[in-house]
Amino acid sequence: MKLTPSVQAFVLHFGEMGSRWGINRTVGQIYALLFLSKDPLNAEQITETLGVSRSNVSMGLKELQSWRLVRLQHLQGDRREYFSTPEDIIEIALTLVEERRKRELDPTLTLLRQTLMEPPIDSAEEHAHDRMKQMCNLMEQVSKWSHDLQQLTPKEVDRLLMLGSAVPNLLKMKDKISRVTGSKKDKNA
Repeated sequence: MKLTPSVQAFVLHFGEMGSRWGINRTVGQIYALLFLSKDPLNAEQITETLGVSRSNVSMGLKELQSWRLVRLQHLQGDRREYFSTPEDIIEIALTLVEERRKRELDPTLTLLRQTLMEPPIDSAEEHAHDRMKQMCNLMEQVSKWSHDLQQLTPKEVDRLLMLGSAVPNLLKMKDKISRVTGSKKDKNA
């Protein structure tokens, strides 16, 4: 399989970005190749196209499967395993949000909750507990938001994202309405 210059640039870039996202370069390149591929690919095709070892491809595919970012399938008459990515980009984003929550937020929240159950032993630890409470509260809100996001359909997520910069304006409008209705209540009291 020969890559066009634009596909090759994307695949190489994804490999570079992968290391910034906490995955190795080959995993990033494998994902980019599968994401752009019109048809599912088997490990030999990926190995040949990327010029990496078969063992690196196998390990990379296992990691991508553990993140639920690639799908395994079999083609009739072929004993090899083929891999593809979900077609819906919103589904991919939701999967990433859920997996990162499970792998990063949830363990940290568990530690924070357990730590905060113990009373502080001195004023320095009391200060540390106050800071951990702040972090715990924020992370719980983010975790709840992430969970709520998972309940939306891809179409609803797309609509939410389309709101974009309108969200801060809606919040400002809500604050204005609250101030106006609050001052009217004060005058009527």
